Amino acid sequence: MRSSHLYLLLLGVLIFLSSCSAANRSAAKTAPLTNRFNGIQNELIMSSDTLTPMRVWKITSKADSVLLRKSSERVIPNPNDPVLDHFVKRLLVTVRDSMSLGVGIAAPQVGILKNIIWVQRFDKEGFPFEVYLNPVIKKYTDKKQDCPEGCLSIPDRRGTTTNRAYAILLEYDKMDGTHQVEMIEDFTAVIFQHEIDHLNGILFLDHLAKEMD
Repeated sequence: MRSSHLYLLLLGVLIFLSSCSAANRSAAKTAPLTNRFNGIQNELIMSSDTLTPMRVWKITSKADSVLLRKSSERVIPNPNDPVLDHFVKRLLVTVRDSMSLGVGIAAPQVGILKNIIWVQRFDKEGFPFEVYLNPVIKKYTDKKQDCPEGCLSIPDRRGTTTNRAYAILLEYDKMDGTHQVEMIEDFTAVIFQHEIDHLNGILFLDHLAKEMD
């Protein structure tokens, strides 16, 4: 009798542990992925609604300039992350605001060191703005192009860069989690190069300085 009771007890424990393990696996599959925005980032992002532009950080401020020179972090694509979704919408409103009217913007330009950019696609019908997460340029063509550039973070300064690749091979994530690769050419390729530079703490002025060396 005692061995029988012991067997039933062990069997019950095994069933319990198995069910807990299965529940944990199921929870892990359904749990929403979240991005680790820190407290200051959360405060900047959630300080206003999605129709309100964020402040553009500029090199004319010492504190802003220090942040603009830092590298950004990868993000987890997840449309169900409320902070990420809120931020992406506010970033678009910022670049399209009448005070900015840019053709692209990167997250560091509003004080958020995350690998997120918006780019206006002049190579597509209607010139839509599109958001890109974790964009990486895998290849540059040897062919270069001259391009007048300005920057929302560098007031009252423009210059013509001559070392931008005519075409780039780009890898990136979309908000729905899909990973894509595409070849981009001409002026739109310059916008991508400019915005991805921001994710690495590089400004277009750095290209002008190299060209003058």
